[in-house]
Amino acid sequence: MRNRTLGIAAATGFAVLAAASAQAAEVNVYSYRQPFLVEPLFKAFTDKTGIAVNVVFAKKGLVERLKSEGAASPADLIFTVDIGRLHDAMKAGVVEPVKSDALAANIPASLRDPDGNWYGLTTRARLFFVSKDRVPGGGIGTYEQLTDPEWKGRICTRSGKHVYMVALTASMIAHHGKEKAEAWLAGLKVNLARRPQGNDRAQVKAIHAGECDVSIGNHYYYRKMLDDPKQRAWADSVRVVFPNQDGRGAHVNISGAALVKGAPNRANAIALLEFLSSREGQGLYARVNGEYPVSPEIAGPEKLAAFKADTLSLARVAELRAEAGRMADRVDYDG
Repeated sequence: MRNRTLGIAAATGFAVLAAASAQAAEVNVYSYRQPFLVEPLFKAFTDKTGIAVNVVFAKKGLVERLKSEGAASPADLIFTVDIGRLHDAMKAGVVEPVKSDALAANIPASLRDPDGNWYGLTTRARLFFVSKDRVPGGGIGTYEQLTDPEWKGRICTRSGKHVYMVALTASMIAHHGKEKAEAWLAGLKVNLARRPQGNDRAQVKAIHAGECDVSIGNHYYYRKMLDDPKQRAWADSVRVVFPNQDGRGAHVNISGAALVKGAPNRANAIALLEFLSSREGQGLYARVNGEYPVSPEIAGPEKLAAFKADTLSLARVAELRAEAGRMADRVDYDG
């Protein structure tokens, strides 16, 4: 690649990456994460090390592209959100293990693959947004309570087949077994105020509109809504509740990265991963993206409290995703 930092657009990305020559002081990233989320982090790495970071962003198809490119791929790292997508890249055989003392020290074991095939770089809590006006403090505090009769017709969620809901259901299978987890998901469906639809912000909007009283969503949407003049009223209408704080802790998912198999700039790619897992990199994630650091030693994002996270291995969650998806079909969650 030419010595170019952060400026490779998706429109020209793959052709440019494939045609450019490899250099010692660069690392090439294929990213599902939107550019504005990662560019400040990559710039800080370049400023610190002199290693240029070249990025191609795509909404889908990166794993398929890596399979097609094979050994000729210029990519060194793949960045994505959700444990399922990292697990899928591993199963597709397009990534390879990284052994790093720094990564092992900086990232808890539950947030990385046991064999080093992928590493979590931030966590996102799957929490409750509850109506300030219609749900008293302490009214709901656990995922299990979502099936209680008092919540009938009062809960909104996105599709049960969305990757975030699938991961939450997989965690319930891990903690309670298939039979109880399926009863839980069926009970949650019974309590829905409407057919699952929209994204996490749409659920908060529905609470503001009085359509429901409780929703499930990722924590960072709260800060995003507070910072958006058009959506601030939605955020102001709800209170954030981290579930299961007296027990196992709130379910978390991750954004993360994996080393591409045969990466041409392997050492630089590992250096970037180690930087992003360091105190400096983790602090940037919290400030720039509003995500929780994987390191418990680094303060979380502004406007959101510290919380107790579930330490269930996300590798186990990934293994149970297929069953969680079938479970959503069996209970006809989206029907």
